[in-house]
Amino acid sequence: MNPRTHGKYTQRAGVFAAFLSGILLSACATASEDEWIPLFNGEDLSGWTVKITGSHLGEDPWGTFRVEDGLLTVGYENYDGFQNRFGHIFYQEPFSHYQLRVEYRFIGTQVPGGPGWAFKNSGVMFHSQSPESMLKEQSFPLSIEAQLLGGNGTDERPNANVCTPGTHIEIDGVRIEDHCIPASAPTVHGEEWVTFDLLVLGDSLIAHVIEGDTVLTYSRPVVGGATAEEFGEPGRNEGQPLTQGYIALQSESHPIQFRQVLIKRLPSARK
Repeated sequence: MNPRTHGKYTQRAGVFAAFLSGILLSACATASEDEWIPLFNGEDLSGWTVKITGSHLGEDPWGTFRVEDGLLTVGYENYDGFQNRFGHIFYQEPFSHYQLRVEYRFIGTQVPGGPGWAFKNSGVMFHSQSPESMLKEQSFPLSIEAQLLGGNGTDERPNANVCTPGTHIEIDGVRIEDHCIPASAPTVHGEEWVTFDLLVLGDSLIAHVIEGDTVLTYSRPVVGGATAEEFGEPGRNEGQPLTQGYIALQSESHPIQFRQVLIKRLPSARK
């Protein structure tokens, strides 16, 4: 989403991240390596459902989301201009307490007609509404977005930010209603692979981790900032806590590939 960032939170978020580093490492260490569950099987899109603005659920006549050489690929070769066809591919199951790991890289050039802010811009949506509940013309799900950004080769551009379509969060106990909050991750300018981890403990703690470094932490996400009807979910009311939801990967007009999409269910989520 549009990365309207507000630097006044960066220092406070950095202090909060440093304070909680030990907690994050402890939580991530509770599950062993063999407990990683692949959400993407490297062969096809089994378990995933596409929703593109202006199209019905499951429709993707342009082949936006596909598997190429074992990689989950988002591409626009069949587009005649972007035309605000923002897309998301949802995993079939909601989650609450987990560690998610994606390995991604931006490739190629942005499709003509894509917004300037969407250059090398994608994200992981989580605690999201279901894809079935999205409206046909809806651009983004009610969710939290871990925003993935790439650089233009020259200018600095924070990565692993948080954006909040139809939601609000807290940082250091303070409710934040700005749309996007920058993280402290360095700029990635090229097409190299990047490892991003997302630690989610319901609504009590969320952390963004790039290449093993915690770059942003926050908590207490709630519905807010727009009417629930705009997101196709009249049952979700202003201020309602978000403790679980679906995971989705974005298409926002710049090609991107995902090499791995893995998840660990953390012990607190197990029955």
